Amino acid sequence: MAKNIQSLERAAAMLRLLAGGERRLGLSDISSSLGLAKGTAHGILRTLQHEGFVEQDSTSGRYQLGAELLRLGNSYLDVHELRARALVWTDDLARSSGESVHLGVLHQHGVLVVHHVFRPDDSRQVLEVGAMQPLHSTALGKVLSAYDPVAHSEATEMERRSFTPRTVTGDEEFEELLDLIRAQGWAADVEETWEGVAAVAAPIHDRRRMPVGAVAVTGAVERVCTDGRLRPELVAAVRDCARAVSRDLGAGRF
Repeated sequence: MAKNIQSLERAAAMLRLLAGGERRLGLSDISSSLGLAKGTAHGILRTLQHEGFVEQDSTSGRYQLGAELLRLGNSYLDVHELRARALVWTDDLARSSGESVHLGVLHQHGVLVVHHVFRPDDSRQVLEVGAMQPLHSTALGKVLSAYDPVAHSEATEMERRSFTPRTVTGDEEFEELLDLIRAQGWAADVEETWEGVAAVAAPIHDRRRMPVGAVAVTGAVERVCTDGRLRPELVAAVRDCARAVSRDLGAGRF
């Protein structure tokens, strides 16, 4: 069993300490509360301060939580707000389409599934919340790569693995695909990631009109496609769902 990293455990304990009680604490208070030597505590505090997780008051010399933690906290809340706003709309989309619905966000060079509505039938299904999907081949990943500059950078700089003969891996071809996605407002994945599986996704925007996630319908090719093309009514339903969630996030009409 892998051992925990002691310095990280101490840093985490320090942040928890600063998050409670008086909020502002001196070096002596922190070192004695955590049972650390002052030199050790000071070294950890300096590192946390350098990263923006801790701030030091210039007058009293006491430490408090830094703005970087607030930024990370807001990011966490944004994801949960996205999921909360999308619950009703994704449920409706699953019922109307008869297929599984995924809500995804950019995370660690891929797409993190943060919400999954099962296909509304009696078939055996596996919950995919927490699963990671590739940026360059899935509908969720491609639509994020087309609209989110960070996702675009990661998708173009990474090695694009070929999952099936349909996977787009070439630089020029991939950029042309992203141009098409931006022009039509949605992305497709017809057996580009998994044989026999097709999906369509559309981007979700927040009140700043920034892409914060994407929603997709996923299912067997024979149900999602007709003559090798995605069913137009599914594309329209996914785009309507994305617009509805975006409006709930304050994006307004678009």
